[in-house]
Amino acid sequence: MNTNIEYLGLKLKSPLIAGSCGLTANTDNLCRLEEAGAGAVVLKSIFEEQIIYDIKRNTHVYAPVGNYGDSYEYIAQHVADDSVSKHFALIREAKKRLSIPVIGSINCFSYENWLTYARQFQDAGCDALELNMAIMPFETSLSTDDVERTFSNIIQSLKKSIDIPISIKVGHYFTDLAKFMQQLSWTGIQGITMFNKSLQIDVDIEELKLCNADSLTYPGELYNTLRWTAILSKKLRCDLCATTGVTDGNDVVKLLLAGATAVQVASCLYRNGLDYMKTLNSQLQQWMERKGYESIDQFKGKLSMRPNDKASMLMRTQFMNYFAEIK
Repeated sequence: MNTNIEYLGLKLKSPLIAGSCGLTANTDNLCRLEEAGAGAVVLKSIFEEQIIYDIKRNTHVYAPVGNYGDSYEYIAQHVADDSVSKHFALIREAKKRLSIPVIGSINCFSYENWLTYARQFQDAGCDALELNMAIMPFETSLSTDDVERTFSNIIQSLKKSIDIPISIKVGHYFTDLAKFMQQLSWTGIQGITMFNKSLQIDVDIEELKLCNADSLTYPGELYNTLRWTAILSKKLRCDLCATTGVTDGNDVVKLLLAGATAVQVASCLYRNGLDYMKTLNSQLQQWMERKGYESIDQFKGKLSMRPNDKASMLMRTQFMNYFAEIK
């Protein structure tokens, strides 16, 4: 049975990818994931805020910023370089020990650092780069055009700066999600991952303060990913990687049927351990054997929308099937 796929121009032995998270931050875990059947790994993201925090923490340990005078910028750059050097050391070690593709991940807010870190990822040996573009429309000063322009500018600049495949990981906070995802796929990127998990907040009613909610995904979140995978998979000019809400092999099958090229998992690995990757692959293969499929290509996208279908009519039909029992 053949579960090989091609994703971002890379050969993968399985459509299952370990998504960017704390579990992909050391090489021992990465090796275990490969042994369990992961087709590729996405390393834990470099967050620009973490680098800035390291700079502030280290430059304030012995003296306030003002005491450094003209040397502050030099010291800050040294701390920043040291902060990211460990990450790039991880990439180099992973490339030595793993035979599966290693995909880097960055999450920045300043234009210059997208470019700087992207080049460093390439130089360190990453096979591809995933841009975790969590640009949320929370500010009233930002318009839809502002957010979309930011995406486009970053992508176009990175394409001129690096040669490795680029994928972007996005949320669903877009006014015109379908149209914009299609437009992004026309920019020449190799992939889009839907959807990233934004930080959820809760309220501590005893301490009267905001706090973080559970960061892991839950099963009900799969349906939104499934809907948009089915709608967009045949309308994009790049690979579509689906994530969020995956709990077992049946979910993997559903997303592949809806048209996903690959499926990223993270939360189910936190809940069940790294070896759960083996279970997911086994469940996928058992389903394929039961249905008589010899390869992923034989059923991938079987239930996705055709390019000329109207998504609104498809969703309307499902609505009527459920509520009016119209078959």
